[in-house]
Amino acid sequence: MLGMKWDVHGDGKTIRAGEVVAPQERLTWFRTIGIGVQHVVAMFGATFLVPLITGFPPATTLFFSGIGTIGFLLITAGKIPSYLGSSFAFIAPIAAASNQYGPAGALGGVVMAGAVLGLIGAIVHFAGTRWIQMLMPPIVTGAIVALIGLNLVPSAKDNFTAAPITALVTLVSIIVVTVMFKGILGRLSILVGVVIGYLVAMLQGQVDYEAMRGAEWVGLPPFQTPEFHLSVAGLFIPVVLVLVAENIGHVKSVALMTNRNLDPLTGRALMADGLATVLAGSGGGSGTTTYAENIGVMAATRVYSTAAYWVAAVTALLLSFSPKFGALIATVPPGVLGGAATVLYGMIGVLGVRIWVQHQVDFANPVNLTTAAVSLVVGIGNFTWAIGELTFEGIALGTGAALVIYHGMTLIARWRGTAGTDEDHHEGRHAAEHDEGEQTDAEGTGYHPSKLG
Repeated sequence: MLGMKWDVHGDGKTIRAGEVVAPQERLTWFRTIGIGVQHVVAMFGATFLVPLITGFPPATTLFFSGIGTIGFLLITAGKIPSYLGSSFAFIAPIAAASNQYGPAGALGGVVMAGAVLGLIGAIVHFAGTRWIQMLMPPIVTGAIVALIGLNLVPSAKDNFTAAPITALVTLVSIIVVTVMFKGILGRLSILVGVVIGYLVAMLQGQVDYEAMRGAEWVGLPPFQTPEFHLSVAGLFIPVVLVLVAENIGHVKSVALMTNRNLDPLTGRALMADGLATVLAGSGGGSGTTTYAENIGVMAATRVYSTAAYWVAAVTALLLSFSPKFGALIATVPPGVLGGAATVLYGMIGVLGVRIWVQHQVDFANPVNLTTAAVSLVVGIGNFTWAIGELTFEGIALGTGAALVIYHGMTLIARWRGTAGTDEDHHEGRHAAEHDEGEQTDAEGTGYHPSKLG
């Protein structure tokens, strides 16, 4: 029931061509431990960037990522391999909420988001995911993901200009490492770039070790309780839509790579991530999500064993109990963060565009075009709207705009019978392709439609 029993795959040492180590299998424990530590390295760079950017304690974030991963493995009965690391979708709302109510107020928003995600997971568990697909078609999902990344651009610029040389070296290092190396090193380009940028910052005297000197080698990570303010709900609730999309995408990716039907476990995955986010927000950590970085490790090793993720979670917990290690991570200077954020925030934005491309979103359709255009401008420009104590900023308003514009325009177009629905444009495109095909056939046989008869 807890998914903690694994069969040994083959001889436990080799993986035959065309085979994978399934979630409920494992290699020898020596190899499993090695792969588990590799998962920690894969998640490390991205997971720590969130607390460094938001000002949360890195050790606390690492602690709750380990706890969250264990909870995820238990709730999904060991059938979905995943590491729950810091979600970049939380950066903008945490920054905005911290400016208003301090870190405690931001943590309250994280808890709210986790609770809503858990509730959605419970609904999905009993009702399926069809309603989510209807509420958030690819044009809407892509717009929300894109505007969350691009809304953060001013933050990246501020850190970049704080130390331009360090930031530029970090940025260039990430770019070069991405294409220079194969395998796991290439996949860890952000982590490698941050290390190189950190060394450059050290040479320029930009790193302050004062807090690290006074930190103990062993001890509990710092915890903080949240404060709840209704006005931050508008900042954090839109993030839930991104977490839903990420979790569903993760489940489908693992199902495809392991040739298993994991759809019945989608609700459990959402509930597990929701619980992990609630726990993190309750103690001072960042909100979590399933990590694409670790999917890359699984694809490279062909090992999808959840035993490796237990190793990764326990390793993360052990590291979190070293305050000196957490203090060392906290010494990363703004210039390094600016270089890394320039890549990461842009990548988040482009991931939204990737959703449009993968699902062949038709921008000849005015509904799709208007949905993307308005929501992106609202999100990037960080429009704000205050209603009493509630203040909605760019991400919330952009998300709302994407949902209202798409469904509103689609409803009106269907009522009026105007060319505005995806179905209309798909039919028109197919008809045009059919006519073009007939034209080609006629020309190929020496005839032209205008000459027939």
